[in-house]
Amino acid sequence: MKNIYHYASVLKALEELKAMGFNVDFNLQKEAIYNNPDNYEILHIYRYEGESNPDDEAIVYGIKSNSGEKGVFVAGFSPNSESEAAKVLHELSIRGNKH
Repeated sequence: MKNIYHYASVLKALEELKAMGFNVDFNLQKEAIYNNPDNYEILHIYRYEGESNPDDEAIVYGIKSNSGEKGVFVAGFSPNSESEAAKVLHELSIRGNKH
């Protein structure tokens, strides 16, 4: 599936994803994402840019795992704020998720 980009506030993105059944907080599973990125598929990407401060920029990923769990991962947009899992998700979004 091709990535779907939405431009909204982080709160709006989380509300929309929750309404679509994305209930798992994948930020709590950073190591699993980092160690097994091919077990996850990015279905939605919400990107929010702060109006005055670049540090307010964030990306909200709507993710589905191979086990069928659907949830979200919220990452800062600046290179200094990215975790290893966020970097993996960014790479997945560039290459179109799975091989």
